[in-house]
Amino acid sequence: ISAIPSRAALGGPAACVSKVELRVACKALLDRDTLNKSDPCVILMVQAQGQWTEFDRTEVIKSNLHPVFAKVFTLDYYFEEVQKLRFEVYDIHGTHSIGTRDDDFLGGVECTLGQIVAQKKIIKPLFLKYGKYAGKSTITVHAEEISGNNGYVELFFCAKKLDDKDLFSKSDPFLEIYRINDDGTEQLVHRTEVIKNNLNPVWEPFKVSLISLCSCDEDRKLKCLVWDYDSRGKHDFIGEFYATFREMQKIGSGSKVTWDCMNPKYKLRKKNYKNSGVVILSELKLHRVYSFLDYIMGGCQIHFTVAIDFTASNGDPRNSCSLHYINPYQPNEYLKALIAVGEICQDYDSDKRFSALGFGARIPPNYEVSHDFAINFNPEDDECEEIQGVVEAYQNCLPKIQLYGPTNVSPIISRIAKLSAGEATVKEASRYHILLILTDGVVTDMADTREAIVRASYQPLSIIIVGVGNADFTDMQILDGDDGVLRSPKGEPVLRDIVQFVPFRDFKTASPAALAKCVLAEVPKQVVEYYSHKAICPMAIPCVVVSQGCVILSQ
Repeated sequence: ISAIPSRAALGGPAACVSKVELRVACKALLDRDTLNKSDPCVILMVQAQGQWTEFDRTEVIKSNLHPVFAKVFTLDYYFEEVQKLRFEVYDIHGTHSIGTRDDDFLGGVECTLGQIVAQKKIIKPLFLKYGKYAGKSTITVHAEEISGNNGYVELFFCAKKLDDKDLFSKSDPFLEIYRINDDGTEQLVHRTEVIKNNLNPVWEPFKVSLISLCSCDEDRKLKCLVWDYDSRGKHDFIGEFYATFREMQKIGSGSKVTWDCMNPKYKLRKKNYKNSGVVILSELKLHRVYSFLDYIMGGCQIHFTVAIDFTASNGDPRNSCSLHYINPYQPNEYLKALIAVGEICQDYDSDKRFSALGFGARIPPNYEVSHDFAINFNPEDDECEEIQGVVEAYQNCLPKIQLYGPTNVSPIISRIAKLSAGEATVKEASRYHILLILTDGVVTDMADTREAIVRASYQPLSIIIVGVGNADFTDMQILDGDDGVLRSPKGEPVLRDIVQFVPFRDFKTASPAALAKCVLAEVPKQVVEYYSHKAICPMAIPCVVVSQGCVILSQ
């Protein structure tokens, strides 16, 4: 959905892509119709190169101000990009085309895909034009992952001898499956198509992610409802039953799983009432592996730290030729790189506080050289509020320090690796660290840096190095490991490739998003590699093993 060129086009490996399912529901929509209630439809718009275009739309739900849409929006998800989305709700008249009249517009809202993924569920008010609230209308968006290598189940349902609800013809049945959440709320997982005039329907098979179906909990209750379709939205209830994923797995070669479809009112009133039909699961197909989004949606936070090079080779910050010169009209290369990468990472950190460090300068009060100092000069708390706080700390720091040298980055790498090691002892996927190092030259302490990176490769940490300015960065490529395995001076190899190096000059004419996309594209793979090596499952998901194509969840 992005118009930004792929990493392959930029000379790097392809980005790590997952697919995300978005499910939408609305409440308290405006009633635009005089005789009936509004017939709502949600349009998903995506932004590419500054232009909004329609990506997809839900079905129209007749005469309903609190619609729960069955349509699932499936989007490619890129951790390394800001993917802007807009949801627009319209009242549809007759055909499925969208009217241009203002009175057809029920409200809209903008957000990023990263925000939805990080929170798993967002509820936002709908706005009309000019920022006016659309009454008390809200939209709820749930995010769940489904991708080629992620767990999903394919289900084949049919029914026999359903109750006939129509006077002059047979029922028009459809099946709804709801997941019952821990808080007792119900989330629509799937709504089948309507089978016209048939008491023995065979519905089309459908695929759904394991997270979506049962939150990977095989004993989680699933509420299943069978309805007789009514074009005015007043569907007749045929019956219901409760199932679990564990029950579904009892399906075997040649055998099927069946449930009595029960109408509670009939059961109370009729002495000889048996059921309102039988629903049958005739086949089930299943696969499972963990991915980056499993960890993010399981609650793993991405903690972002930036380390800035304040060595003398950058030039006097008061001089307009300096790489640290603060131009009131245009950010310098350090700020451009910081903002481009930081704005992506901040969507994945709940407290939005980021560590900001410096190296290679003489600092107050004694003006001794430091290769690891907080740029807010608070060694007890080096964190800044959001990316803007880091920018302000950087700008306030420059007049107070003396640029010096040499370019030693191993102290900061060792410090963040030690901090990450504290997370590793927790034995759960709670926090992963990204260290962004911005430097104008080849590091002086190369041997110590290689040693520090090898040690850091055992911790939940990724390192991004952006080379600022026009120096010869050839020697820095050795740290990247793309051309061979990085080794310590003693020959010990890294456990994982955790370093990504890029010269900023390669992106001078490109958008900030292109830089962020390039340097962050490796992070999802690195996160999965770390937790897979440690055999750590996402926090919200019990561990699973795959046996003969079926998933068995551990207790």
